Amino acid sequence: MNNNSTHRLPFWVKLLYGSGDWGISSIGMMRSIFLALYLTDVVGLEPRLASFGALIGIVWDAVNDPIIGILSDRVQSRWGRRRPFLLWFAIPFGLSFVILWSAPNWENQIALLIYVTLSFMISDTLTTLVSVPFLSLTPELTPDYDERTSLTSFRSFFQLVGALSMVIAAPTIVDVVIESGGTQQQGFMTVGAIFGAVGAIPLILIGLLIRERAKSEQVEAIPFRETLRIAWQNIPFRYSVGIHLLNWSAVDVVAVTFPYFLLYWVAQGDLLASIHIGGIDLAYESAFFGILMLVCILFLPFWLWLSKIRNKREAYILGMCFWVIVTFMIYFIQPGQTTYLLIISALAGIGVSASYTMPDALFADVIEWDELRTKRRQEGIFYGIRALVRKLTGALMIFLTLQALGWSGYVSPPEGALQFTQSDSALHMIRLLVSPFGAIMLSGTIILAWLFPLSREKHHRIQKLLEKRRAKVSE
Repeated sequence: MNNNSTHRLPFWVKLLYGSGDWGISSIGMMRSIFLALYLTDVVGLEPRLASFGALIGIVWDAVNDPIIGILSDRVQSRWGRRRPFLLWFAIPFGLSFVILWSAPNWENQIALLIYVTLSFMISDTLTTLVSVPFLSLTPELTPDYDERTSLTSFRSFFQLVGALSMVIAAPTIVDVVIESGGTQQQGFMTVGAIFGAVGAIPLILIGLLIRERAKSEQVEAIPFRETLRIAWQNIPFRYSVGIHLLNWSAVDVVAVTFPYFLLYWVAQGDLLASIHIGGIDLAYESAFFGILMLVCILFLPFWLWLSKIRNKREAYILGMCFWVIVTFMIYFIQPGQTTYLLIISALAGIGVSASYTMPDALFADVIEWDELRTKRRQEGIFYGIRALVRKLTGALMIFLTLQALGWSGYVSPPEGALQFTQSDSALHMIRLLVSPFGAIMLSGTIILAWLFPLSREKHHRIQKLLEKRRAKVSE
């Protein structure tokens, strides 16, 4: 008989494991929100040219994520399969975030493109080397359906806190550096150094202190293409990949396009515009994303509670339906409507909270479906492909956004400009990207979640079958 109490994780394990996503999330959030704006307005690349750096990153993503996932499945050491990656690559991962924002002051556009592309690839590879093994620990730490949701909620909490701290602190740090006589470029590098250093520490501690519990029943190596074929035969995995693709595409649309929307539509081109909140003047990006992320954090217990009394799938569908409505409302924000903007940011945070928590909680359950079929535990390959989809969507959204901006007539402001207005066609494109396009992608997640085949009851049956098989093997 399955006793769920034997699968309960200590609070300190959940807390420490969750903290690992602080650095990954904060670094990923800054890349999602500020990289496109950094390339066009700080580095000075023409938008359509800059987009090809992200496109090359997509190709590189297609290579490194599944390969690193397979490597983490096959590593055999006294430290386990996942922990060596955290111990070896946590510090280089932190350092790579400085490189990402260190583009030199060159005049040649092609040379700049090559530099930012290579720095993106280095940062992306080192992020993969820690994020895939880190995420692969989720199903290995506990087989229990609800404990996985709880573990994912801890990770989502730190994920959102990391994102919140980034969106509030990054513009402030850049401003302080500029006021101290530095450049905007040096401000971005300072942010990278601070968040890269702090983000590496929890990953090192996880590698040192957390033990992997699940053991692979079969460690025989199989060819890469065969591994991908087996992964694709996992039907719940297909639905989960589709959910991740559309879910994070919608998140990244908001992240990539909203700085442009806030700066050139709501603030009408005032590059130093701020919103007065609680006696503090905050940049538009800090105010909007700060409120959104704060509401995300506050609503994590709600989604955890709802998933327990109902299930993960229904909780996720409810959150996405709410977010679709709010996304359509964004289109009607007019220049200068800061109060309406902040209300929208709070409402959007409710739906975004579900999008951060539920897809990963659903994904962890596909591992046992695969183990039942193949007699292997292959968390690495599944989380490798999941990471591929996640980062692919981020790079793809940057590429498509910059291409759309370039074709719509977007012009980078001249160096030192404090007021700059975009053309009507560019403003219209920004509004389309930030609202109806995102809502359409979110609608697709609702359909896929409704069709997702693993419920709590089915997952429990799979667990019982696996326990019986393991008992026979141990006899």
